[in-house]
Amino acid sequence: MPKNEEYFLVRSDILPEVFVKVMQVKRLLNSGKARSINEAVQVIGISRSAYYKYKDSIMPFYETSKGKIVTLTVSVENFPGILAGIIQSIAFAKGNILTINQNIPINGLADISISMETDRMTRSIDLLVTDVQKIPGVRSCRIMARE
Repeated sequence: MPKNEEYFLVRSDILPEVFVKVMQVKRLLNSGKARSINEAVQVIGISRSAYYKYKDSIMPFYETSKGKIVTLTVSVENFPGILAGIIQSIAFAKGNILTINQNIPINGLADISISMETDRMTRSIDLLVTDVQKIPGVRSCRIMARE
């Protein structure tokens, strides 16, 4: 983080509409209600360029991710190599995995919980979630918790 950055706590009702809409897009993506950034910005009604311009500059007061621990919950189909692909995506983003818990597959699906440090990540956690969702066999990926 550059030393000259300042942060302010501002009520959402006085922000320009584009900032509120960027947050709505982020919530759709994190909740899994939208499968892609393109889908989410269309639902909310902003351009992709507006989303990309502001996505790393606005976040909820209670949800900062830099320098924190994030837990992802991923639902996957049961076939060899899918966990390796998820780990590779996290490694590419420079996330530091702390724990991985995978449940026994039931009806061909398994749930995976991954806790990781985000302080050295080169990509936003939202982009990482999007990357993981694109892996063949991943049914869903969402942020379960942030510390």
